[in-house]
Amino acid sequence: MPALVATPRTPGSRRRAQSLSGPSRWTLFFALPAVALYCFVLVVPTVRGAGFAFTDWDGISRAIEWVGFDNFARVVTDPDSLAAFGVTLLIAGAVTVVQNTLGMLLALGVNSRIRSRNILRVLLFAPAVMTPVVTAYVWKYILAPDGVLNGVLDGIGLPALKQSWLGSPQWGLVSIMLVIVWQFSGYSMVIFLAGLQGVPTEVVEASIMDGAGPVRRFWYVVRPFLAPAITINLMLSVIGGLKLFDQVFILTGGGPGGSTNTLSTLIYKNAFTFGEFGYSIAMAIVLTLLVAIISSVQYRGLSKNEARG
Repeated sequence: MPALVATPRTPGSRRRAQSLSGPSRWTLFFALPAVALYCFVLVVPTVRGAGFAFTDWDGISRAIEWVGFDNFARVVTDPDSLAAFGVTLLIAGAVTVVQNTLGMLLALGVNSRIRSRNILRVLLFAPAVMTPVVTAYVWKYILAPDGVLNGVLDGIGLPALKQSWLGSPQWGLVSIMLVIVWQFSGYSMVIFLAGLQGVPTEVVEASIMDGAGPVRRFWYVVRPFLAPAITINLMLSVIGGLKLFDQVFILTGGGPGGSTNTLSTLIYKNAFTFGEFGYSIAMAIVLTLLVAIISSVQYRGLSKNEARG
């Protein structure tokens, strides 16, 4: 057997190894225009805008007075912002649970061998393709006092069930959540469906031969394979629910009486209706921190759960 001879490394091979191990100077040089544009368009305006949270700026006048942390103190003491905070958490929690439960059930249904599964997948996912503004206007027409839903209830002899769906505090909030669930359940379904199609069929067949029922088969066999899909869906649902704006603003405008105001709609009203830009920016910063903290805690918890399988 011939002896192995070590090949000496030439300067050229060293340079090639260094270029493969990390970014070269030319790579950083060509990235500078993109980084500069990103800083100019996003980073600098964000930092400058955040500075107005410590002022009483009204968005128009040049007279700006430094107020320190007064705006942030007002955020955590103002009854309107506290009520909007509660509504935001309620919508985010309820939508996350209902949307992902329904999305999982739909994914299990269309993952079966029914003949119309491909058509059902398209139909169930179609609402997620529509923009939230279009969806909200369609449902605003359906849920109007003289809209389609009340008309159907009247036509089938159930006038007692007619409601002011968007005009009452209780039904207004429920209607908003139902519209969001209707639109994005298909989105969650697609993610769960991708996870279901990655489950090995031989594992499922072995559990059937062992006598495991549908519920136990799903919980102990299928569910561990869906852990990444569950993590993604829960993260998207919670973040989307916390920063919800379009549907609330179009369906109820935060009413009646501010009962359906979320933090996002309250930020908009304070800025563009009452001219309190400094206070609105402080609320936006609080909302950003809230989303970051909740999503980080949730991700760490779900990641640990996913690692345990």
